[in-house]
Amino acid sequence: MSVSDLPQGVLVGRAKLDGFDYPRIVTVRDGQLVDITARGMATVRDIAESGRAAEHVKTAPGRAVGDINAVMANALEGKPELPQLLTPIDLQALKASGVTFVVSLLERVIEEQARGDNSRADALRTEILDLIGTDLSQLVPGSDAAMKVKAALIEKGVWSQYLEVGIGPDAEIFTKGQPMSAVGHGAEVGLHPISNWNNPEPEVALLVTSKGEIIGATLGNDVNLRDVEGRSALLLGKAKDNNASASLGPFVRLFDGEFSLETIKQAEVALRVEGTDGFVLEGQSNMAQISRTPESLVAATVGDHHQYPDGLVLYLGTMFAPVKDRDGTGKGFTHKLGDVVSISTPTLGTLTNRVNLSTKCPPWTYGTSHLLRDLAQANLL
Repeated sequence: MSVSDLPQGVLVGRAKLDGFDYPRIVTVRDGQLVDITARGMATVRDIAESGRAAEHVKTAPGRAVGDINAVMANALEGKPELPQLLTPIDLQALKASGVTFVVSLLERVIEEQARGDNSRADALRTEILDLIGTDLSQLVPGSDAAMKVKAALIEKGVWSQYLEVGIGPDAEIFTKGQPMSAVGHGAEVGLHPISNWNNPEPEVALLVTSKGEIIGATLGNDVNLRDVEGRSALLLGKAKDNNASASLGPFVRLFDGEFSLETIKQAEVALRVEGTDGFVLEGQSNMAQISRTPESLVAATVGDHHQYPDGLVLYLGTMFAPVKDRDGTGKGFTHKLGDVVSISTPTLGTLTNRVNLSTKCPPWTYGTSHLLRDLAQANLL
């Protein structure tokens, strides 16, 4: 990845730098990765809550710590002498919204009907599409028209909990992981070893303040275990929240005069999976096809009903549910260890990770308490 692949806007992130035991706050200026860590602004949380995040990142004093081309090229190699990008958020809650695109809605119904058995997916896909069709895209969730479709589907005997959150009045919002548990660009992403049917979920994720203000966006991989969730939606935690199962990065791009939520609403998010077996999977997710607005998803997450004093990051969901056969006709897609997953869009750059088992990825050992102790010892709080 070259610097030309990065957007030219206001970028903020975190990096592991030689000589420091704790993450440093970084931005990109003139082709250089620049350390802007400062007392009182030593976390992305503090910058986000300042009320002037973009202005601070643009004007904060800093020192160049590496050529951004070299840093990005080193992402999967992890040479210790070069800065290693970390997830670009820290103390924020990790939240996610599900079933926000019609294509993925249909795949969730198929998972449920298959009871997690991917060998049944192909036949079920044909059967379900014959019953309910594919054009639910014009339905506004919770509207009178959507409720009529719901009633018709119940009558046909194909109503599903996924259809409930896909076209019903209430959005699916869940906790993807704990603060400080996400991984960043270049890191391994983890699959629970019990899973035999899984996939990446390329998404845009919003940076939201404690007041519910959306101030920026990044890319995310909401790693999913289709067989586990397909067995029961009550296993969502086991399907979604495992070591290294949440990836974000490479940077948060903060909203300014040239980049806004309206830009995000038109984003085309591309996915590429490259396997060590030579398999290549490509697809795209068009944010214009989302069935619930980003604002409504944020409102369903934070408000009078639920507060997040350190803010949050919200995955917006994906329309991409891979069905390309990998190991034979009708077997569909599932990950293999060593897959390299790249998620990209021109306004946010490219997030790349390599797939491993969650039990083999580096364990999560550096949490909130460790960060606060380190920042206190460095006199940065």
